[in-house]
This record gives sequence, structure tokens and C-alpha cells, in this order.
Amino acid sequence: MFSPLFTSLFVLGYFSLLILISKKSSKSSNDDAFFIGERKSPWYVVSFGMIGATLSGITFLSVPGWVEKNQFFYLQMVLGYVPGYLFVAYVLMPIYYKMNIYSIYEYLKLRFGYFAHKSGATYFLISRLLGASLRLYLVVLVLQTILFDFVGFPFFMTSLITIVLIFFYTYKSGIKTIIWTDTLQTSLMLITLVMCTLIIFRDLGYDSIGQSISMNNLDLNIFLFSNFENSSNFYRSFIAGMFIAIAMTGLDQDMMQKNLSCKNLKEAQKNMVWFSVLLVFVNIVFLYLGSLLYQYAYVNGIDTSGDKLFVDVVKFGKLGKITMIFFLLGLMSAAFSSADSALTSLTTCICIDFLNFNKKNKKTKISRNYIHVFVSILLFLIIIAVNYLNNDNIISTLFKVASFTYGPLVGLFLFGLISTRLVNDNYIPIIVLLSPIFSYLISKYDTLLLFGFDFGPDLLIVNGIFTFLMLYICSSKKN
Repeated sequence: MFSPLFTSLFVLGYFSLLILISKKSSKSSNDDAFFIGERKSPWYVVSFGMIGATLSGITFLSVPGWVEKNQFFYLQMVLGYVPGYLFVAYVLMPIYYKMNIYSIYEYLKLRFGYFAHKSGATYFLISRLLGASLRLYLVVLVLQTILFDFVGFPFFMTSLITIVLIFFYTYKSGIKTIIWTDTLQTSLMLITLVMCTLIIFRDLGYDSIGQSISMNNLDLNIFLFSNFENSSNFYRSFIAGMFIAIAMTGLDQDMMQKNLSCKNLKEAQKNMVWFSVLLVFVNIVFLYLGSLLYQYAYVNGIDTSGDKLFVDVVKFGKLGKITMIFFLLGLMSAAFSSADSALTSLTTCICIDFLNFNKKNKKTKISRNYIHVFVSILLFLIIIAVNYLNNDNIISTLFKVASFTYGPLVGLFLFGLISTRLVNDNYIPIIVLLSPIFSYLISKYDTLLLFGFDFGPDLLIVNGIFTFLMLYICSSKKN
């Protein structure tokens, strides 16, 4: 275990590197640079950086910790991501590029009207604020445990320092900076993943991957084709994964803002295809690392599980200081690569979708910076609230949140794409409010009403269907 001084210097050194990259990439700090990176981002840099932004600190800690409860069943959902990302690449992105937009919710204004635009943007704000806060909360909690508790800092001060440091390297050039900081952070996270896996593998004395699986004290099944009532069923997980990918990437300003920074549509599509393939392999390694961590904890008598698994093995195990260095690097990289882009995309959404910033107006920079500060404060306040309220596995909580907040977006966008019917725009705020309420009631009483059927992440699909059907009821044929 490192001294508080060493850990503090390590964290400050890490952020100093990010701020240096920010200065190098922020020669142009206009709105084009902040919102869409002046459409000059190389596709392969975007693709690689998106891995870290997608995985985040939740994947880094929660996916390995999920192995005990859910075996390798999470991989079924990850496989469903692939067709979802292909839908994003070849159905949604051509629309966004053709419209030449900053915010993807501008599509809803064109297709439905004013209230649809504001409703879609509102659900993104809720989704991303909660999602980013949950992700950041996890890493702040770890930093609190391994550093700030020793120096007497309260949790709220740890959260505040983290938010302030992220603000400093994102406020100037936004997405233009994040494309490059994400590349660094993804590299560090993947190096950590590989090195920690190898270190634990060798410490346990295994000769092969097959041996490590067969000797593990956990059941490590990948597919579950029976028991359709179980949310881990293959068909349910695969389809849920497909819709989660569409919703949390294709209908999410945070992720699409990176894609819209590519030079053209063809390069953005190439980025998405390669990203989807790489993400599957990275998640496989995370699951395998989880199995090794549980085996290491079992062999060494470390009583731990869930989100605390990785932290406790590094903290109480005898893996050496090198492992701790890699762990800190990986954790901060995974967490901040998603938090910084969330901060930028939320600022973009408020500026474009709610304040109607004129893209040609060069006097918006000061206002944009004020909004960046405002969003930073919101993230800080929600992290504090999550610290008092959360008592569940974080990744499970994240999917629950996504089911309620992304469902209306799925319904709105799919209706707009599939149907040519006209919808009374005044009804849309009511529709997108009722859909999550209906979905919540179904999730609360599903086992009673559906003879034991238990909704999991696929509740997002139900939410989207409710929205779609109500839009159809409130629509009329196009003249």
C-alpha cells in the first residue's frame, strides 16, 4: 500500500498530463472545436478512444465483480451490442451527417417539432447526468478508500477535487481535446487490464487459460438458452444488448458527438464497425479477469465480492506495488474517459438544444464556459446524493436507470425512422412521461402478472414499445 503523499503526487501527475494534452489540442477554442472537433478527428483515434469512454470505471470494477453472481452471462449482452452498433453506423449516422448537426436531438425537432426536441434532450440530460454520476461515484469512492481517508478528507471534498480537475482540461476545446485524452486513457486502461490479468494468472500458478477456468471455484457458464423467465437467458440478453447499444450510443449525444467529429460519414462508419469488434474482446478479458480475482480472493482468504472485489484484492493481496500502480492508472483512465466526455456533451446539449446557440455567433464562448461550470456543479451534487442512496451493484443500477430514461428516446427515434405518420407534437411530453411510469409498474409487478417472468435490462425495450404505440395512437396519416 502506498503512502498518501505518493498517491497524491501520482494523481496530480496524471491530471497534469491530461491538462498538457488539453493545452496542445486547444489552439482553436471556438464552438466548432468544442462541439464537433472541427470535423477533423481521425476515425481510428476516435474508435480506440471510444473503448475507454464506453467501458468507464463501472466496467473496470463492476464487470469483474459481477462474475460471482452472473457467471459469464454478461457476454451474451455484449454480443448483442454488435448488431446494435451496426444499426447506429448504417441507419442513424447517415441521418446525422446529412443534417450537419451539433446535437443529435435536432433530428427530433425536424421530424416531430419543438416539444419532441425538448423532450428528447431532457431525457438525455437525465440519462447522462445520472450515468456519469454513477460512473464517477465509483472511482471517487475508491480514491476515498485508498487515499483521502488517510489524509482526513471527507467524501464531498474528494468529489469536488475530481470534478474541478476534469473541468480544467475540458472547458477550452471540449470534444477536440477529449478525442486525444480518451486515446491516452484507453491505452492506459487496456495496459492495466492485460498486466493485472497476467500478474494474477502467474501468481495463482496456472499453466493455461483452460486450467484457470476448470480450477476456478465459481461456475463460469457463458450461455443460458433455457429458462426464458431468467433475465440472463441468451435471447433476452442478446436483444437487450442490441437495444442498449442503439440507445446508449446511437441516441446518446455523448457517444455520437465523438462520431460526428470524424471527417466524413464513411470514416465515422468505419470507426463504429471496428469499435464494436474491439469492445467484445475487451469485455471478454474483463470477465476473465473477474474469474481470476475471485479465485485469488478465495485462495488468499480475502472476504470480498461485487464492486469491492478488484479494490480489495489489490489492497489486501500480496501482488506488489507495480500492481497498485497499474490499478490506479487503469481506474482513473476508465473513469475519467467517460466523465470528461459526459461533461462536454451535457454542455453541448444545454447550449444547442435548450439555449439555441447560433452556430455562427462567435460571442457564445463565455456563455458556454458558464454552462460548463453549471454542469460540473450538477455532477458534483448528484455524486453526493448517490453516495447516500446507492446500495446496489453499480452496473446493475446503471442498467436500471437506462431502462427508464433511454426507453422514450428509443420509441421516439424508431417511430420517426419507421413511420411517416404525423404526430401532434403537443402530446409528446405526456407520452414520454407516461412510458417510464408504465414500465416501472410492469417491472414492479412482473413476476406476479407474468407468472414468474422477471424483467432485467430488456425493460428498456418495453419502455420503447410503450412510447412507440402511444405515438401511433396519437398520430394520423400523412396527407
